[in-house]
Amino acid sequence: MRIQVLWKTLFIMLVDTLLIIGSYALTILVRFDFQWSHIPVEYVRSLVPCLLVQVGVTWAVFLGRRMYRYIWRTVNAYDVLQMCLSVLLAFGLSGVCCAFLRLTLPKSVWLINLMFQLFTLVGVRCILRLWSILQNTYPRNGKSEERIMLIGAGESGRILSRELRTSPYANGRVFCVIDDNPKLRGKYLDGVRIVGGRDKIQSAVKQWGITQIIFAISTISQEEKAAILNICKMTGCRLRVLPGLYQLLNGEVRLSAVKDVQVEDLLGRTPVHLNKAAVSQFLRGKTVLVTGGGGSIGSELCRQIAACHPRLLIVLDIYENNVYDIQQELTRNFGINVNLQVEIATIRDKRRIYQIFEQYRPDVVFHAAAHKHVPLMEDCPYEAIQNNIFGTYHVVRASEKFGVKKFVMISTDKAVNPTNLMGATKRFCEMILQSRQGSSTEFCAVRFGNVLGSNGSVIPLFKQQIENGGPVTITDKRIIRYFMTISEAAMLVLEAGAMAKQSQIFVLDMGQPVKILTLAENLIRLSGLEPYKDIEIKEIGLRPGEKLYEELLMQSEHLLKTENEKIFVEEQQFIPQKDIMCGLVSLDNFVSEQRPKEELIALMRHLVPTFRDPDEVNREAVKRLEDNDGQQEMHT
Repeated sequence: MRIQVLWKTLFIMLVDTLLIIGSYALTILVRFDFQWSHIPVEYVRSLVPCLLVQVGVTWAVFLGRRMYRYIWRTVNAYDVLQMCLSVLLAFGLSGVCCAFLRLTLPKSVWLINLMFQLFTLVGVRCILRLWSILQNTYPRNGKSEERIMLIGAGESGRILSRELRTSPYANGRVFCVIDDNPKLRGKYLDGVRIVGGRDKIQSAVKQWGITQIIFAISTISQEEKAAILNICKMTGCRLRVLPGLYQLLNGEVRLSAVKDVQVEDLLGRTPVHLNKAAVSQFLRGKTVLVTGGGGSIGSELCRQIAACHPRLLIVLDIYENNVYDIQQELTRNFGINVNLQVEIATIRDKRRIYQIFEQYRPDVVFHAAAHKHVPLMEDCPYEAIQNNIFGTYHVVRASEKFGVKKFVMISTDKAVNPTNLMGATKRFCEMILQSRQGSSTEFCAVRFGNVLGSNGSVIPLFKQQIENGGPVTITDKRIIRYFMTISEAAMLVLEAGAMAKQSQIFVLDMGQPVKILTLAENLIRLSGLEPYKDIEIKEIGLRPGEKLYEELLMQSEHLLKTENEKIFVEEQQFIPQKDIMCGLVSLDNFVSEQRPKEELIALMRHLVPTFRDPDEVNREAVKRLEDNDGQQEMHT
């Protein structure tokens, strides 16, 4: 590789030498009207030494100023300025040397020669750049190219526009630019007209036959971004987006940084921001155990914990494939900076859990291991109880016995007035934590809604159905849910752990609910297809234990504010520990005796007072909705 670089440098130095010789020869001819006989002999005698001085000095200056290290295809205005300075510096130093050596040439020769050298030495370095621009002005190889609309005429848009125009890897050309700034309307960005604001998106798509829209505004709120993208998705064009401001700060505003729009871009939620200082102080130098560390939430917790420099990170899971993946990722990304240990175990195995806690003596436990699929747990209630309830109790008791300072459990919005067995088991787990108020271990739980893209969530299912040509199946067109990203969920859990006191339950402000029907329609459009035309959406009926409308966590009047405006804490409930122990004994007897499922459900209704029948809850929800619609019509 070094030999290739050396030969390339020598070749460019030879080209520079020939250009300098040619510029001197042309200068002399121009000065004396292309008449060799008119050139004085003393000038000819001075010319060869001047050339030698000029070549030597130019080599030295160009090497010092890295003139032989440019990537010629990507030179920009700054590079051209630096090249001109290098030529001027080399020319000036060679002139001083020639004067010192008493090599005389007419002043006009020096002036003309300077212009020729600037033109040749800089110009030859811009040829490939110019060729690249011309090559990308028209479709290449007869291939149909993307007709692009660029949204955003700011710095990010300008950089992307330039790369789209010049990059050999860009299969497309910008035909129009959209920007909401009224002062920019009618002006041009890199020769492309700024046609107007977001109100012009749909008409501009039709006028220019746009096939792809790139969103290139790096500084914008999530709400505004979602509003613009929701207009774009109605055009049927492929949508792509620049991830965010950090790309601009890191100099990564490139075509490779532009990604397809994801459904979370359309939700318009303001992301939860992590108090990194508090979390880092909480985890630094600690031994941290994550149960269910191979799952969606657990693996993201591991990523963020590893960045906080724990003394030891223990990843525990029963499914070795997922654990292997996160182990390899953390090793690859953090190397020796993370002390990592993986344990394959089930939380249902009390002896194994106690063995692991005794061996590592963790300071902090994040408990993410659980069965979470509502329909499956309705069919397999014994598994839900053994894993979610008894598994959690084993980890809780091991934490107390082996000196864990803080225990954080992942809970769910389905634990709020549960209508299914999975939600009821998670609520009972919360009750276990709330009963340990006299413990030396600080216990807390974190509730949030559906997590976008997690294993088994609705979005991967919809994507698979769309890839298979449909239909996309939803249980009921009226269903609404609250969503957050996996990263946000992990941030909330970590910050809750940092601020938690004994037996607290933390709740996230999930923002506005999303209709599952709208979510399905958006995913179909983001795939470049038309709902109900290319892909059918089929209603298949509510599943056992499923609510039409998930409880709005923020309606509770018993929520207290925290330092983070998006995180609230539910007022503590006192639950006698003896009641929990009696409930555990009853559940153990029912599971051991394999009592009928109906009896087990009845026992859970007794143990979790808020456990309600889903049909009753859905009827009440529909009635409230109808009453509200009726009142609105009367008011109108």
